[in-house]
Amino acid sequence: MILEVAILNVMPGLEDDFLEAFSKAQLIISKMAGYISHQLKRCIENSSRFILLVEWEKLTDHTEGFRGSVQYQEWKSLLHHFYDPFPVVEHYC
Repeated sequence: MILEVAILNVMPGLEDDFLEAFSKAQLIISKMAGYISHQLKRCIENSSRFILLVEWEKLTDHTEGFRGSVQYQEWKSLLHHFYDPFPVVEHYC
């Protein structure tokens, strides 16, 4: 199992819109091959910051399967415009 970790800094004032978009985006990722589970948590000290944790069966399920998919383009269009700066994504085992 691989854990994907992303700190998401959402532009202030767009947090509710981000959460609404994420509710749609999570349906996309949850149907991907190799997907196990995910959690989105909001920071207590900074309400514009979130952490996204996604469990994948293997690294390539995320880096090649999901990111190389048509569904990823929809994910990007739903979420990527909310971030400043763009998140660094890391993987842990």
